[in-house]
Amino acid sequence: MVVGVRYNVRHIRALPEIDLLPGGPVLREMSMFTPKFFEFFNALSKNNNREWFNEHKPDYQQAVVQPMCAFIDAMAPRLRKISPYFIADSRPHGGSMFRIYRDVRFSKDKSPYKRHAACQFRHELGKDAHTVGFYVHISTEEAVFGGGIWMPPGEELQKIRNTIVGNPNAWRQIKSSRSVKKYFGGIGGDGLKRPPRGFDADHEHIEDLKRKSFFLMRREPPEIILDDGFVREVEKTFKAAMPLMEYIGFAQDIEI
Repeated sequence: MVVGVRYNVRHIRALPEIDLLPGGPVLREMSMFTPKFFEFFNALSKNNNREWFNEHKPDYQQAVVQPMCAFIDAMAPRLRKISPYFIADSRPHGGSMFRIYRDVRFSKDKSPYKRHAACQFRHELGKDAHTVGFYVHISTEEAVFGGGIWMPPGEELQKIRNTIVGNPNAWRQIKSSRSVKKYFGGIGGDGLKRPPRGFDADHEHIEDLKRKSFFLMRREPPEIILDDGFVREVEKTFKAAMPLMEYIGFAQDIEI
């Protein structure tokens, strides 16, 4: 039997009940992205090779890198209001934006370039993509944004599972909240086919205990990035994901 730590439900911030289209005047920002973003990735999908990419690298910089870095800059002050522990770094190399180059070492698909752009606002204590953080993924098919943790190391994954066992009510509160259902539909993340060793197969949260990742992701048509209110929508979505972020932070004993 796995012994979990106790977690007080009061430690979780109130879940924001936010209308996606609130009434009253709102401060709007001009969108950083243009249709050229989609034009570039549509062309790349038909020409995913180094020769074409090198020839069109200036287009990549103008249509993808520059607006993504501007988006990260716009998110920085909003992110600080949500939590001071997450980093928005607009440097095109070594910052919040992921590289476009694919790791093809263990893939049958040897296409050298990703067909999307993405960034992660990771926790200040994290060193890679496997730490708790907020995420934005944009392709020609969809825009995905939210928060959580992707494939944490075994020890950190065990801490999260133990915390769910020790604090099932707090976990249930997050899963059943109106904001989570409204923005995300529910908690996501790939999992094992069978219960992990040492955990009760009849536990009420067994499907979550099987997970190897835990995240809340909102999915929208890709054209949302062209809206002037896109930054504001991402901000609201990140706020709605905070209860999960705080739960993970408690499990890992880090400030969120």
